[in-house]
Amino acid sequence: MKSTLLALTAAAMALPIAAQAHGVSTGPVIAPGNTLLSLSADGDSTRTPDLAVFSAGVNSQAKTAGAALTANAADMNKVVAALKAAGIAERDIQTSNLSLNPIYQPQRSLPDGTIDPPQPKVIGYQVNNTVTVKQRNIAQFGRVIDTLVSAGANQVSGPSFQMDKPDAALDEARTEAMRKARARAQLYASAAGLKVVRILSITEGGGYVPQPQPMYAKVAMSAMDSAPSPVAAGEISLNANVTVLFELAP
Repeated sequence: MKSTLLALTAAAMALPIAAQAHGVSTGPVIAPGNTLLSLSADGDSTRTPDLAVFSAGVNSQAKTAGAALTANAADMNKVVAALKAAGIAERDIQTSNLSLNPIYQPQRSLPDGTIDPPQPKVIGYQVNNTVTVKQRNIAQFGRVIDTLVSAGANQVSGPSFQMDKPDAALDEARTEAMRKARARAQLYASAAGLKVVRILSITEGGGYVPQPQPMYAKVAMSAMDSAPSPVAAGEISLNANVTVLFELAP
């Protein structure tokens, strides 16, 4: 009787374990004798950019924090007004940085080995205010930069050339990546005396791969200047990467 109870208990304990084992995923199931082949492939699509993203701002200094903030706000309002007057929509102007930091008097070592001043001393404050701008009319980009400098902007960086709506170009790159993956799988299978049976999984990666372009924006501009700063938009390449798992059979 005792042996029977022990056997029943052991069987009952084994049931949940067996049930769990049936629910565990062990990856793709392939036919006996078949082979797995994992390949990665890239696809590219080249376009002329229709969007230039850049940043512009004002760096101001004053003896007090309040004075620095006031001066910066006045100059920054002129910069934003110049952007709007140049045709930049309000939705394409976004504050990306606003900071207030103390300015310390430089310390120096004296001949007797002491430091002057002995403790860091605040001698003023610095305010930096920057906006990120989307320029949708790239042909006017250089003129917009020059207008900003005239309006008081003393910090300009960029641009990053982009596509406003990249979906179609990305789909083209994805199609190219899959075409390459399938062709490569056929090549490997043929060389090994096998054939491609099916695709078991597809994993996507990739995205924008913009080609770096220099920005030739003047840092200072006199009132007599009339030619806009030259800017070369060039082309950008959108990239898609896929990793495909194939099943090969004899």
